[in-house]
Amino acid sequence: MAKRTTSLTLLGKSETRLPASPSDARLETFPNPAKRNYRIRFETADFTSLCPVTGQMDFAQVAIEYVPAKLCVESKSLKFYLASYRNERAFNEAVTNRILDDFVGACAPREAIVTAEFSARGGIALTVRAEFPDAR
Repeated sequence: MAKRTTSLTLLGKSETRLPASPSDARLETFPNPAKRNYRIRFETADFTSLCPVTGQMDFAQVAIEYVPAKLCVESKSLKFYLASYRNERAFNEAVTNRILDDFVGACAPREAIVTAEFSARGGIALTVRAEFPDAR
């Protein structure tokens, strides 16, 4: 089993230095241990990014649900990746779609859905749901 996890650089280490931006972050993967289709769901209630216009913080609950193919995403690397958005200026729609694109690029899942429920601003809450494969 050790050979299968040698590419994981964060797991089991007490490193606390977060990537400065999503471009600097790395979603690490490991081989899918099962042959059947099954779903994995990650959830976090403390996601933040910045409004591209005002620079104010946007808070969201983010859920990522996917059906792995050959690779699974390691959760600590996902935590660091999501935390790297704390200084990222982008619209909520762009953030959600980038998370999906980066996630799919890292593990090539059979299916993936990213749902980001952004807290109300000016009395209006916003939920963005991006899916792979695209249903177009």
